[in-house]
Amino acid sequence: MTTHTRIRKFNTKKTYPEQALDNDLCQTVVARGAMVFVRGQIGQNLDTSESVAIGDAAGQTEQAMSNIKMLLDEAGAKMEHICKITVYITDPRYREPVYRTIGKWLKGVHPVSTGIVVSALARPEWVVEVDAIAVIPDAL
Repeated sequence: MTTHTRIRKFNTKKTYPEQALDNDLCQTVVARGAMVFVRGQIGQNLDTSESVAIGDAAGQTEQAMSNIKMLLDEAGAKMEHICKITVYITDPRYREPVYRTIGKWLKGVHPVSTGIVVSALARPEWVVEVDAIAVIPDAL
């Protein structure tokens, strides 16, 4: 019996062919049926791996939040189950458009949030990444 469900498994060899990586990862982990860990999401379409909104922090955040919603739906969770988000941006000037976009998606949810300015993300065209932890109340 496994204690965790792994959703949208992938290997970085395929995802990042330009990099010498070989990591087995997944987009979401449901732990013991209650906690859902969503991998950092960026301005990339989950189904096509196409980067979107190049040069547009708000547009990339919109895609990241859409991805988070899709992954939570697949895990049986809802946006209102989010308890924690971590936001990574490559330039402090992106903070306002990024958080404005996140705020639309999480209106009324009130998660805890950590914001970090980083020098770069996995690809140079990505300027924002958001990860989330949710707890499904019915599974507690």
